[in-house]
Amino acid sequence: MVALIDRPSPNHNGRPEQDGEPRSPDLLVLHYTGMQTGEAALERLCDPAAKVSAHYLIEEDGRVFRLVPDHRRAWHAGVAAWAGETDINGLSLGIELVNPGHEFGYRPFPEAQMAALIELLHVLKTKYRIDPVRVIGHSDAAPLRKTDPGELFDWPRLAAEGLARPVPTPQNVVLDASAARERLAKLGYGFLDEDSGAVIAAFQRRFRPAEVTGRLDAETAGLLAALTTA
Repeated sequence: MVALIDRPSPNHNGRPEQDGEPRSPDLLVLHYTGMQTGEAALERLCDPAAKVSAHYLIEEDGRVFRLVPDHRRAWHAGVAAWAGETDINGLSLGIELVNPGHEFGYRPFPEAQMAALIELLHVLKTKYRIDPVRVIGHSDAAPLRKTDPGELFDWPRLAAEGLARPVPTPQNVVLDASAARERLAKLGYGFLDEDSGAVIAAFQRRFRPAEVTGRLDAETAGLLAALTTA
């Protein structure tokens, strides 16, 4: 069992209804806090004036804070889209990982933090029957605005735990821009009509973090093909 520390945030509202009941979450969105300390992030996420929140925050030492009940809509995704849906807050659970982010000294996520995240994800995946392919990063849903949890986040470790989509071996194919856009949309990415380069960069952060260019090179095309071939 995950040991939760309750730190209630007032920043939440009701989820959309489905069959007369609040919609059960079926998407998990991972963030980094992008602030200099965890306590500063907690204060902001619990400040009614900030109008932001998340369901959980995980400190670098592995402590897990519960800010918003699962059945309520936390305000963590902002303008975002995934798999054709735009009310990402309404259908998801948001998990913040304490990390200063690219602005304040981005660094790897410590072992204690990753272990706590994996434990929490196993609980939430089981409780809500969430498909591992619906565990995404904030940058996946908001590629025009966000880069978190970023290229240092260990997605392969989550995949090995059955908690995220695995990174495949690239196929030897050639994709033009139109075919690449179709395959990105098939994976769930939106905003392709606004800035496909930013979407490709988000895809690379997730599946090829060693080289984030925003360009459709051969390896990126090969990864896209491998991920979208039935």
